[in-house]
Amino acid sequence: MRRWGVVSLFLFLAASPAAALECRDDLALFRWPGGQAQFNIEIADEPAERQQGLMYRESLATSAGMLFIYDYPQTSVFWMKNTLIPLDMLFIDSTGVVRQIQADAKPLDETHLEGGDEVLMVLEINGGLARRIGIQPGAELAHPRLDQTTAAYRCP
Repeated sequence: MRRWGVVSLFLFLAASPAAALECRDDLALFRWPGGQAQFNIEIADEPAERQQGLMYRESLATSAGMLFIYDYPQTSVFWMKNTLIPLDMLFIDSTGVVRQIQADAKPLDETHLEGGDEVLMVLEINGGLARRIGIQPGAELAHPRLDQTTAAYRCP
């Protein structure tokens, strides 16, 4: 049943016309060759919010995620301490391009997961979902918190 939900979500999003999408703070819109996706997101842009992240949560809706936003591009390292669900972490630069993905991060693991340099945002979604729907490095994010003059995928 859960697998069908992921497949159905992907087919719906991939078939949705781009014109139907809208750019809002609580949505992360992605496009890549052959697909697109939309996630309902929570924003973590304050130090305490970024530190807490998705810790202690027992579930995350398939279409949901948390977008960590930094004040400026920087080196980004995450870990899964006190995180109970497997996650994919999409490391995004200041133009909204996914530069690296840490897939299927293990719950409660304290191993440092590096995202590279020049990271402005990190999106956490359910573990394995990026691979299942086709998001890879090079995918582009549209979000109003990106500088629209330099964004690879400007807000519709």
